[in-house]
Amino acid sequence: MKIISISLYELELPLSAVQHLSRGRKFEKFLSTFVRIDTDEGITGWGEVCPWGSSYLPAFPGGVRTALAEISPHLIGQDPRRPEQLNRLMDAVLTGHIYAKAGIDYALWDIVGQAAGRPMYDVIGGREDNAVPISAAIHHGTPDAMIKEMEKFRQRGAKRFSVKVGQGVRTDIEVVRRFSELQREDELMIFDANCGWSPWEAIRVMNATADLDTTFEQPCSTYEECLIVRQQTQQPLCLDECLVELKDFVRAVSDRTCQIVNMKIARVGGITKARVIRDFLLAYDISMLTMCMAGTVINDTMCAHFGQTVPANRFVGTWSCQDYVTVDTAPGRGARSDDGLMPPPNLPGLGVAPDLDILGKPFAVFS
Repeated sequence: MKIISISLYELELPLSAVQHLSRGRKFEKFLSTFVRIDTDEGITGWGEVCPWGSSYLPAFPGGVRTALAEISPHLIGQDPRRPEQLNRLMDAVLTGHIYAKAGIDYALWDIVGQAAGRPMYDVIGGREDNAVPISAAIHHGTPDAMIKEMEKFRQRGAKRFSVKVGQGVRTDIEVVRRFSELQREDELMIFDANCGWSPWEAIRVMNATADLDTTFEQPCSTYEECLIVRQQTQQPLCLDECLVELKDFVRAVSDRTCQIVNMKIARVGGITKARVIRDFLLAYDISMLTMCMAGTVINDTMCAHFGQTVPANRFVGTWSCQDYVTVDTAPGRGARSDDGLMPPPNLPGLGVAPDLDILGKPFAVFS
């Protein structure tokens, strides 16, 4: 089997409501890039890369487009059933920009699954007894407004919540205490600063709420700052944005900096690299969230497949971005958010492809 063409599409994804994160960041829409890989045997694979704007991670839509245009010509004629080999080729062609390479990697694994006649979860690790629960994000607002938002997700079956903090020490302490008081026995709440605190702020908030059963995520922007926080607080800590390459995860485990990690699959370079990280974390009994950066049901379905390969007792949850954007690229198909869960389809490969009439014409084709 050989790759005969790679087509790139771009689609704007307005959000159903403006979302606010720490450090004054505001998001009204995303810009997603879709990758289509066609083969000489009639199998087509799909991938999607959608950075969370340009101020969340060192990743942005323009970088995705430019990197894929640099890489794609070198993949024509290659066998798509060898993702590991093609990842090495991509790294040889373009240093870095691993978030952009993830879109190609997803499409390759989609092809691998279709060629084998097996769902993607079977070819990337095997199906575990895991219902793939969703972690619902509760963004900045007044404490009352945030609680109201949580109740909406509760009514839809959600039991795991990523509660955003970083609105100031006093407000954050109030949010942590009020949400903790409302937490039910079968629920999990993780208070996520998204890099928004200084070590001083993080230590104050965490120590002021040390009497509660709480977990905090990515308090500060750098690993070194998070390590300072770890050394002066006692609650379980989840690391997210500061973990990119395998060596970062190895360092965090070695330093005993965290008990949970949030692995954004595009950020680490795609499924091929995420599989290695997943297996390393499982070897050390580190629990994990696995999710995309942003995107449509295409990305959500990929994340659902990956989440299906993690044992339930080590899986914290995934994120359903389809619940926040107003565009559905595959109406009625793919992994769907339902009653707090998002299991993947039991179809060959990814099990879903976007509608071309929604994507429109490709902005680039390589053949």
